[in-house]
Amino acid sequence: MNKDYYTSPKPNFIMRFLWKAAGADSYLLEKSTYTDHVKYACLGGIVLATGFMAALAGGYAFYIVFSPKAAAISADVSSVAAADFNTTLLAIIFGCIWGLIIFNIDRFIVASTGKGDGTEAITSGEIKAAVPRIIMGIIIAITISKPVELRMFKTEIDVQLQEEQQTLYNEYKKNVEAKFIQEIDRLEGERAKLEGEIADKSIRLVELENQLTQEIQGRVGSQREGYGPAARRLENQIARAKQEYDDIQIKNIALIAEIDSNLGNQRDDKQRELDKTDSITNNYNGLNARLKIAHELVDWKIILFITLLFMSIELTPIFFKMMLIKSPYDFMNDNIKALIRAEKGIEIKHDFYKDKKGVHRDLIINHQSQKLLKEKIKLLQAQAELNEVVVESWKTKEIKNIQQNPENYINKES
Repeated sequence: MNKDYYTSPKPNFIMRFLWKAAGADSYLLEKSTYTDHVKYACLGGIVLATGFMAALAGGYAFYIVFSPKAAAISADVSSVAAADFNTTLLAIIFGCIWGLIIFNIDRFIVASTGKGDGTEAITSGEIKAAVPRIIMGIIIAITISKPVELRMFKTEIDVQLQEEQQTLYNEYKKNVEAKFIQEIDRLEGERAKLEGEIADKSIRLVELENQLTQEIQGRVGSQREGYGPAARRLENQIARAKQEYDDIQIKNIALIAEIDSNLGNQRDDKQRELDKTDSITNNYNGLNARLKIAHELVDWKIILFITLLFMSIELTPIFFKMMLIKSPYDFMNDNIKALIRAEKGIEIKHDFYKDKKGVHRDLIINHQSQKLLKEKIKLLQAQAELNEVVVESWKTKEIKNIQQNPENYINKES
């Protein structure tokens, strides 16, 4: 504003942008005082700062969600950083989108919050009217504060998370061992039993062959050297033992081969389950796990303080606007609205009637639309009257023609 009695500084690009962030009318602000310039620039700055913090917090949250899962504390930091480049890019993109969403929501909340009664005092009526906006602000503040908490206490969370990952790793490995150990032990027992049967038959055959040798040498049995009846009996026993050994060996070797195949399958399945251990335990590194650990490690008073800090930042513009005293900008804004209503023929009668619940309601009269409606009704009525005149004239003419020449009318009808 440039007048003889007052000149306000010309706003620069940054101040204009902050005005837009606050949802203010830059045309009216330029004609207002410097105090209004600063007030709405500060409001816009708070909205912009909230959107920026939301972008950072959202980007970090998206990074935790989309990042490749690994041990909480990795020894090879460079490889992890290189592997997370794509995740970082996605986190930046989604973080910016999230920041813009919060920025627009805050901008709407601030722009739609009125001045209340135009005094510094915040009345109960103003609080009631602002409850939906306050609830939205609280929800936004919580969504921003949680990722910030995770980043602030990242070191403590990583240490605790690694311990829980190790515990989960040991439990999962123990469960896998318990799942396969019984079947593997059973198969190994059956294999040992079959091998023992073959060994027993082999030992029996060797014992008979030794007895035969000693019998022929005369050291046992008849005590006479040479091949006699006792030797022949031992030979028959050896033949039977040899046949039993061959039979049991053929039978048991086939069974052992089948057991070995089953054992191999069991050990392969066991190894595949064990190979999943790292990925399963590393997956316990998401947003929910970190939030849970954060609430277990960090004192609730600190978490409450951080949340209240962001709530105060988020809700400050709402309460600030309710505390603002009406300034030249507000009066000009009201005047512009009144001029537009007058130009468009909109009349508002405040507290004109009570609804069924006894609440006073305003009566809104749209004179321009009523004018058009009345004109349209009169036009239709005039058209209807003209149509009646036309029909009557045609009827009179036709009656006259019939009276003059009824035969033509009868011929037409036939």
